[in-house]
Amino acid sequence: MTDLVRIVLVDPSHPGNIGSVARAMKNMALADLVLVRPRSFPHPEAVALAAGADDVLAAARVVDTVAAALGDCAFVAGATSRPRNFTWEFATPREAAAQVAALPAAARAALLFGSERYGLANEDLQHCNVLVRIPANPAYCSLNLAMSVQLLAYELYLAREAPAGHVQYEAPPAEGAELEHLYAHLAEVLREIEFDDRTGYLMERLRRLFNRSRLDRNEVNILRGILSAVSGRRRATRGPGA
Repeated sequence: MTDLVRIVLVDPSHPGNIGSVARAMKNMALADLVLVRPRSFPHPEAVALAAGADDVLAAARVVDTVAAALGDCAFVAGATSRPRNFTWEFATPREAAAQVAALPAAARAALLFGSERYGLANEDLQHCNVLVRIPANPAYCSLNLAMSVQLLAYELYLAREAPAGHVQYEAPPAEGAELEHLYAHLAEVLREIEFDDRTGYLMERLRRLFNRSRLDRNEVNILRGILSAVSGRRRATRGPGA
């Protein structure tokens, strides 16, 4: 299971924290690290604080967007301690680890962590199936980045050893890139039919709806087929050149 778990750090600003995260990962048998827009990497401080987890750092990938980091992931849990304006499913690290353990054997999962100062941005959350909140002192609940990774990685390590049920999918779960194509298609069709987005947050709400549902590839294909049919019917009704 841990071979298919990716740690994604978004906008990490301190190279030492990247090294500490690599050490925490190796402690718990994780090796897949992706950095989104790191301020300074590679960096000697990262190597120093990795303390023997140099192989994790050497294999780390750097990408420009969160979508690129999650394109092949079927499940994404985002770590946050900030209150949010919209309805979200929050899980403890143990609950999130159990959800990862219940995924089909070949499904890749990601744990998403925001910058040291700001955490995850609202647009980052649109990629998440669930948000993870680490129980801590309400008066001081902000944890160091590496500490947060260590706690979630530890729960994953324990969950790997525990017997767990698995979600029975008719088809493989949809990966991030497939979902992004669905969301782009959906937004296009909503524009075509001139659907009135009175709140300005329609796509964010729809993304959360589908992310909670954890669509498989067949379901994504069905939804995209419906969207294509809607577009085709609208074009036929309007006539050539309309």
